[in-house]
Formats: sequence, structure tokens, C-alpha cells
Amino acid sequence: MPTNDHYLVTGGAGFIGSHLAEHLLASGHRVTALDDLSTGSQANIAHLAPKPRFRLVKGSIFDRRLMAVLIKNCDRVIHLAAAVGVQLIVERSVRTINTNISGTEIVLSLASSMKRPLVIASTSEIYGKSENLPFHEDDDIVMGSTSRSRWAYACSKAIAEFLAMGYYREEGLLVVIVRLFNTVGPRQTGRYGMVVPRFVQQALENKPITVYGDGMQTRCFVYVGDVVKAIVRLSIEPRAFGQVYNIGSDTEMSIRDLAELVVRVTRSKSRVEFFPYEQVYGKGFEDMRRRVPNLEKIQALIGYRPSLTPAQIIKLVADHFLKQNEDVNSVRSDVRVA
Repeated sequence: MPTNDHYLVTGGAGFIGSHLAEHLLASGHRVTALDDLSTGSQANIAHLAPKPRFRLVKGSIFDRRLMAVLIKNCDRVIHLAAAVGVQLIVERSVRTINTNISGTEIVLSLASSMKRPLVIASTSEIYGKSENLPFHEDDDIVMGSTSRSRWAYACSKAIAEFLAMGYYREEGLLVVIVRLFNTVGPRQTGRYGMVVPRFVQQALENKPITVYGDGMQTRCFVYVGDVVKAIVRLSIEPRAFGQVYNIGSDTEMSIRDLAELVVRVTRSKSRVEFFPYEQVYGKGFEDMRRRVPNLEKIQALIGYRPSLTPAQIIKLVADHFLKQNEDVNSVRSDVRVA
């Protein structure tokens, strides 16, 4: 792997972006992280700030002049900036659509004109209501009604993928699309409906663990460290350009089982409670019962395999929250002494 590339990471102060920047720096690269800090956080990259090969730029992908300068000055681009979390997507569908389509088009057009290789982060939501499991990259997609804002994210990401493949075919842009499944780990927040950090926080506080729906919907949880390593590998793999790759885990578990596992791992006294989707997201909310990736394509190309079990990931998330609480309590103690 080259050790002197300069990467631009949009959404670089977000959960995945901060781990990606961390991995790139550890691999010897330079990193410029762009983030408007709307959902990302400076706390996520505070430990990276002193490093001489890291730079945070506070700005937006919609600032075309800024993006032109940043892309011109880098060797490769990884585009992660997007609306995150089901709750935010349902509540702010206009922002979701605009960011995922218009913002991505700006990144694509500038990367194309400046001949910079690009990785575009897409989503498992692309597969929509399909029941053809496990999901293969070439499968047809099945979307819900436009009257359901739940599907705005998936549709906008699908358009972004079409744009990326268009730039590849028509302009020769070296672009890779990665469809990320449920990615979890330290620094992820439950603020926008992310299920693992939300459950872990509730368990650590011995509060009821709130499961939406009947809890029999299933997901496959993958450690963020595995995801960012795969993204970087794909960013420099010539055979990956013009292709779409699932990145995730194919170990399926129900949300009910996840809640019970969180209780066991954290040794919590929490009980599991169930709430109708409508009570949380409003009337007419639709969810996917199962979401399982086919990983054969990425395994064949780079030998990708998830490294951690759900229990191991939960332990890492819990340790992170406990460390945060220790740091906060230490600061409060110092203030009281003063």
C-alpha cells in the first residue's frame, strides 16, 4: 500500500469518518477531513488534531469553491458525507435528498474534472423491501411508496449510485461504490436512532431497553474497524473501479436478541420493552424485516472477512461510553475541587 497518499474524507468528523481518518494516518497517509459538524463532532477527531498529517476543515460539500481546492490538493477522495440515522431521515427528508444527490454530484463532478480516484459510500437501504436474501450487488431493488418518507434515503442514494456509474462510463472517473450495512463501534451515537449505541447506553444506566416493533426484524452488525480497512483497500485496488461492493457482516440476528445480548454483555439490570413504530416515527412508517449482505464479491477481490462478533463489538461500545463517563466525572471533580 502506498504510504504517501493524501486523502480527502468528506464527513471526516463523523463516526465512520473519524475511524477512517485514524486508520489512514496509522497507515502513513495524510488526511484532510471535511465536515460541517451538523452530525459529526470535533470530539470524534480530537485525538487526531495534534497529528501533523491530519487537518480538519469545517465546511460543506455544497461549497463548490472550497471543494475544488480540497480535491485539487489531494490524491484520493472518500465521500462519506450524508444524512445519518432513520430518525433524521424521516424528520428531514428534504435535507436528506439534497445532500445525497446534489452534494454527491458536486463531489463527482470535481473529482472527475481533476482526475481524482473516488470512493462513494452508499447503503444497504438501497435494497429496499427486497426479500431476495442475501442481497447481491446486482440484485433488483424494491422501493416503497413516495408517500413514505422512510424511502427518501434509499432512493436518493440510488440516484447517487447512478450518477457515480454515469461519471465512470461517460467521463472515465475512477470510482468505487460501497454499500455499507449496519456499521457499529466506539464513537457512534444513538442520537439519530442508531440501535447498538442506544441499547448500550440504556443498559449501562439500567434503563428499559426500548425495542421498536416486535423485535423480530433482523440485521447484521459489523465492526467499524473492519469497514474502514475494506474501504481503504478498495480505494487503491484497480479492479474495484466501476464496481459496487457490499461491506458488512453476514451474521444475522434479531433486534430482540441484540437487546438481550446487550443486557448480558453489560451485566445490566435493564428490562426489554417494545414500542410500536408509529409511536416513535409517526403513522405509516415502514421497516425492512431482514437485511443480509452477500459478501462473495468483496471476499473474492480483497479477502475481506469481519473480525469481531456482536458481543465483542458491544463490549467495545460499552467500554467507550464508560470511559467517556469517567472523563466527564474527572472534569466535574476537578471543577469542584477548584
